[in-house]
Amino acid sequence: MTNTSTGMIAAGHPLTAQAGVDVLRQGGNAVDAAVAAMLTSWVAEPLLSGPGAGGYMLVAGAGEEPALLDFFVSSPGYGARPEERSPLVPVEVDFSGDARQVFHVGAASCGAFGTPAGVDAAIRRWGSVALSDLAAPAAALAREGVVVNAHQAEVVHLLEAILRSTPLASELFAPGGRLLNEGDLFRSPELGDTIERIGADGAGPFYEGDVAKAVVACVAEGGGSLTSEDLRLYEALVREPVSVGYRGREVLTNPPPSAGGILIAYALGCLDARPAPPELEAIVKVMEDAQSVRTPEFLDGLGVPGFADGFLANRLGSTTHISVIDGDGRACAVTCTNGEGSGIVVPQTGIHLNNIMGEEDLSPLGFHNAPPGRRMPSMMAPTIVMCADGVEIALGSSGSNRIRSALLQTIVGVVDHGLDAAAAVAAPRVHFEDGVIYSEPGVPVALLGSNPHEILNFRAPSMFFGGVQAVCRDVESGRLAGAGDPRRGGVAVAA
Repeated sequence: MTNTSTGMIAAGHPLTAQAGVDVLRQGGNAVDAAVAAMLTSWVAEPLLSGPGAGGYMLVAGAGEEPALLDFFVSSPGYGARPEERSPLVPVEVDFSGDARQVFHVGAASCGAFGTPAGVDAAIRRWGSVALSDLAAPAAALAREGVVVNAHQAEVVHLLEAILRSTPLASELFAPGGRLLNEGDLFRSPELGDTIERIGADGAGPFYEGDVAKAVVACVAEGGGSLTSEDLRLYEALVREPVSVGYRGREVLTNPPPSAGGILIAYALGCLDARPAPPELEAIVKVMEDAQSVRTPEFLDGLGVPGFADGFLANRLGSTTHISVIDGDGRACAVTCTNGEGSGIVVPQTGIHLNNIMGEEDLSPLGFHNAPPGRRMPSMMAPTIVMCADGVEIALGSSGSNRIRSALLQTIVGVVDHGLDAAAAVAAPRVHFEDGVIYSEPGVPVALLGSNPHEILNFRAPSMFFGGVQAVCRDVESGRLAGAGDPRRGGVAVAA
């Protein structure tokens, strides 16, 4: 943990965080820093994000009207023939022998990406530094190469089957037939050119120009449904955040059609009605309740205007994340994901396309049921906790369905237990899903007594439980403290 009062960033890789801090030190604001960090993460964390990914950005504080920028992946298929779509390719990922999860890849898993649109829209709305200046260091880094660290090497090996599924993906992540290991150099001059192109031309070429044409041709060759019309109609959207009270604070998070934020708000609202601090049994119970409300009706309702207000009123009576607070007290929390990657790399661009349409967590009612253009119901939930005099916490997480439980427990750690950022982020976690309680070492599961659910105890802290990146502001002194999640190699750096 690092303390400062002039600016702080927490991110999933040291180079990602350093890119943002450099911008803060040069006078940029929290959004400028977050965008620089995003672009660098495409090189330093290339399997977690990239120009073929999607995400969300939440901005609040320093007099900003709180706003959520939605640039998540949307369902493809405008003008496509579903009967001609190739099948999804199942791949099983083993989290060190403790848990397994099946993902689906291939061209049919690729949805309409949003990160180029998100970067462009964020700088147009909040930025104070030219996008070309923010992109230049990341482009240079892609051309020079980044030494793969232990955590990124772990991701590479987890996703080996995906990375060897096509020649271009294999060439990028297993050059010469040898999978990238810790200490090897990940280098992609073509990705550098793509990042530089975003800086120079903005999002346009990626949705209507030559890059869009290359993407569509590549996906079509593999039997996917992504069309020129899908990209032409795509746009980053500004939404009003969901707001819920918790222990005298206001928690702002991702609204529908995303699913994660509203479920976090629901869980916090339930805990707020109980004495503080909540016991482990209460935390597990609200996780169970949050999962139980994720019904077909809930999923259908996410696209209905006003759904969040009605849902909460009636019941409350992969990613990578970057959190920034600048010296003015402005917070920016941005979460992006490429899923696990589809294995489809667009020739001459370095773009590894997402596999969001193959994420079972995002399609619990079956694959390819969403109409073209609909945003997929992500669990990602960049979140900002506001107190009476401004931002108190900016945080978010990676980790699929574990995002909501990771963020819930981090907020409880800071607000209810008075933990600092590092202690709250590193504290052992529990997660409930499909009748199973997953537990890290140090969680007092014995306190659950005769709980009827199966308990699966992990042997060590695991990236399975997410990767929270948090920056906290002391409400009395105004000093900032940040923490990156050790489960995923996160770091915090002071400006």
